[in-house]
Amino acid sequence: MKKVLLGLMALTAASPALAAGYVGGSVGSGASLHYQQDLTTNSAMRYSLNLESTGFNFNTLTVGGSVDYLADIPSTSTLGGLTPYYGLGLGIGVAVGNTTGVMVYPHGNLGLRYQVSAPLSIFGEGNVGPSIVVSSAGTGIGFGFGAKIGLNYRIQ
Repeated sequence: MKKVLLGLMALTAASPALAAGYVGGSVGSGASLHYQQDLTTNSAMRYSLNLESTGFNFNTLTVGGSVDYLADIPSTSTLGGLTPYYGLGLGIGVAVGNTTGVMVYPHGNLGLRYQVSAPLSIFGEGNVGPSIVVSSAGTGIGFGFGAKIGLNYRIQ
């Protein structure tokens, strides 16, 4: 019996732990729903579906997605329970309405996360990067930025 228990303990210790998965959403520069998967204890990948209305009378709707790599910033202090993080991402959007077109947005992220309870955390995040647009209104490269607040709920 001891051999079986020791064998199971060794197998459990040697097998990789299941990575945590989260669902969530955010509002700010548009609205998004996302799924986030931990890669390690300090990094994750986030896959987002983004909706954004622009123009005075919501004349254009942009639907897109974003893939972001996020990593905690190593720090010696806890910052009052806040965890700072950074990341890199790529967003792609399609606009329909008064203007039609495609946008590509490679960007950098900087944010703070707070663990409210075991399954629930909240975050605030900003992003910046070049915005490349090809549309019926013209083609160009500009500077994009955004900010959002959101929540994550652990499902695994």
